[in-house]
Amino acid sequence: MTNVIWFWVLGGMLIAYAVLDGFDLGVGALHLWIARDNYERRVALNAIGPVWNGNEVWLIAAGGMMVVSFPGLYASAFSGFYLALMMVLWLLILRGVSIEVRGQIDHPLWRSFWDACFWIGSLLLALLLGVALGNVLRGLPVQADHLFQGTFTLLLNPYALLTGVLSVAVLAWHGANYLRLKTGGALLERARRWSAGLYWIMLGLVIVSTVFTFMVRSALTGNYRQHPAGLLLPLIGVAGLALGFVGSRHAERDRTAFRASVLTIIGLLSAAAFSVFPNFVASTLNPAWSLNIYNTASTPHAQFTALIANLVGMLGVVVYSTYIHRIFRGKVHLDEHGY
Repeated sequence: MTNVIWFWVLGGMLIAYAVLDGFDLGVGALHLWIARDNYERRVALNAIGPVWNGNEVWLIAAGGMMVVSFPGLYASAFSGFYLALMMVLWLLILRGVSIEVRGQIDHPLWRSFWDACFWIGSLLLALLLGVALGNVLRGLPVQADHLFQGTFTLLLNPYALLTGVLSVAVLAWHGANYLRLKTGGALLERARRWSAGLYWIMLGLVIVSTVFTFMVRSALTGNYRQHPAGLLLPLIGVAGLALGFVGSRHAERDRTAFRASVLTIIGLLSAAAFSVFPNFVASTLNPAWSLNIYNTASTPHAQFTALIANLVGMLGVVVYSTYIHRIFRGKVHLDEHGY
């Protein structure tokens, strides 16, 4: 029973990361285009400045908790996907460094360099996270010893790249919606236009990706046939898309647009998790070799102890995140010399 609970706890932590750090990634992927000058880029960075590092805690904590809850999964992932995980780590570092050092020297060339680093780090990270999700849904050639010994290029298969592009579109839309809440003036109007345009791009990619998902692995419908209540999860995403239509049609509905992208992300990821359960990574060589909640789990006692510790720790993170988001709510305002 604890392994089932841990599957959804880890899934919930990753969904929280996608929602919270997702708008950080979206702002980064857009800010070279949506913010036209140094002042507007400073506003965009200050919109995420107080919260971006706290938002990444969810990803780090999920990886750490995997060690004690599903050590077999952790061992397979960090050996077979070493290059991909190192790339994610370096992109996270690049984004953090770019945010922190951009304003240390008041020179256009210095700021432009770090703006470019922040943009490429955010864009590639959003792409790689989507590629990872695509490979989880598609399955990988996991062998009997639970190791994946393919190459990094194997991970960049057409279906995974499609979900990667979808991830970029969804998170960019999410970031534009966040800027609608946090900015004013010309930047706000630009964020609204980008949000409206990205909504239709994202909607088209959701439809195409859904069709190709069931073409690549028709078995993903099995859990929904056995447990029809699970259909409520993709309906959350549908509700988000419906709200997104309202937010794209009415420029003043900024809060509605942000809620729409939040619901869309929750719906898409929770539906994906329900589709693959109880597997983490399905083996395309032999279903019996798949990495799942049973053959990668630690002992029930270790899982229970870690679960209590994780719930206490995550409660602290929730309290901290709620406090920070509340303190820094509202529009971002800088003086004309801000950099």
